[in-house]
Amino acid sequence: MQTYIILLRGINVGGNNLVPMKALTQVLTDAGFSQIKTYIQTGNILLQSPHSSHGSDGAQLEQDIAKLIDTHFGFIPDIMQLSLSEFSTAAANNPYKDKPGNTVHCYFCQQLPSPDEARLKELTTSTEEYHIQGRVLYLHAPDGIGRSKLAANIEKCLKVSATARNLNTVNKLLGMVSASV
Repeated sequence: MQTYIILLRGINVGGNNLVPMKALTQVLTDAGFSQIKTYIQTGNILLQSPHSSHGSDGAQLEQDIAKLIDTHFGFIPDIMQLSLSEFSTAAANNPYKDKPGNTVHCYFCQQLPSPDEARLKELTTSTEEYHIQGRVLYLHAPDGIGRSKLAANIEKCLKVSATARNLNTVNKLLGMVSASV
């Protein structure tokens, strides 16, 4: 069975879209998924799927998980499914390897972005830098993601849905996968 990395967007933030990870793990287990591991409360999930329909088609897996969350928690979050290969490549391609992991953010895009380069540059502060490679935008925001005007407008600039994880989280998820193999 293939291992998938599932990133849920916008859950457990500010008391909205609450999804307890323990309850979600049980829902996914009951649906036939296995080797389920979660990391922190922001929707980072590793799992294996026994369903042949999931294969390499992330869209079907995303739809199935969305239905489960809607049924059990009452809303449908944006869901990003990445294969281990895609996720590992995103980590390896990080152009800011020498920067602290909590200041580097990987924005995983639903599809290839069509960036508004002028707007991206306009919103980037003198201390920030970004790089786009494939479906990932890397943002180095040393002053904090909460202070970044670029981070607040990233989806408008990229013209696609995206979800971000800092490099510490990306590396932790990769470590969890390695430990389970």
